[in-house]
Amino acid sequence: MHQQKPEAETVVEASKSSKVLTTKEYEKELAKLQIELVKLQEWVKFKGLKVVVLFEGRDAAGKGGTIKRITECLNPRICRVVALGVPTEKEKTQWYFQRYVSHLPAAGEIVLFDRSWYNRAGVEHVMGFCNETEYQEFLHSCPEFERLLLRAGIILIKYWFSVSDEEQERRFKDRINDPTKRWKISPMDLESRKRWVEYSRAKDQMFLYTHLPESPWWVVNSDNKERARLNCIHHLLSMIKYEDLTPPPLELPPRQKDTGYVRPPINSQMFVPEIY
Repeated sequence: MHQQKPEAETVVEASKSSKVLTTKEYEKELAKLQIELVKLQEWVKFKGLKVVVLFEGRDAAGKGGTIKRITECLNPRICRVVALGVPTEKEKTQWYFQRYVSHLPAAGEIVLFDRSWYNRAGVEHVMGFCNETEYQEFLHSCPEFERLLLRAGIILIKYWFSVSDEEQERRFKDRINDPTKRWKISPMDLESRKRWVEYSRAKDQMFLYTHLPESPWWVVNSDNKERARLNCIHHLLSMIKYEDLTPPPLELPPRQKDTGYVRPPINSQMFVPEIY
């Protein structure tokens, strides 16, 4: 077992940039990074790479927003998101990693796990959804499982989104008060809030066992969502060497000439009412 001193949960104030990031600057940088993500996507497809990216962290840490910005310009046939729900009764009887294995990428695919097999080291352990034997087995078998993935040629990248106590509370209140975000907060989220210290202890223990030289955890300072998104995407791009395969500019061919085909009357179609 590789042991390393756990990273501090709270973000060090000195590491934060004092320069204000304006909305215009954020959008400009995001657009540049998303173009690079498209280039990376084409390289992954061309070389037949298999990429797995794990997004972990406390509730409201900004994982979902970052994943959304990564995927919004990519081909869903190449880059897909896996966000599994509560395991079924059948899945509970399977080898723990089994239901995650079925979602691993084939050649030329990128899979982003919005929470992953590390549920066992976090929510399942803290909330008592697994017993101590299952928890200890996970801590010891997870490094070997990830080494198997690496030996199988999978590129594995693990991100932990670190959010402060104060910022998480602010985001929770925002979700409670905003009808469009209310679905983002659940009774489980509120319970995790009550168990802040227990989750901190679980995260530190998880890092102790699974922060490996060949499969390290990368911590994203996520108190500022916009900076977190840019920093994470920039780092992700740096983790895979890729080349620009952008094809030459395309030219639209001329439209087919009218050969006398008579289309049905337009009033035979049902149109959506133009309310706006």
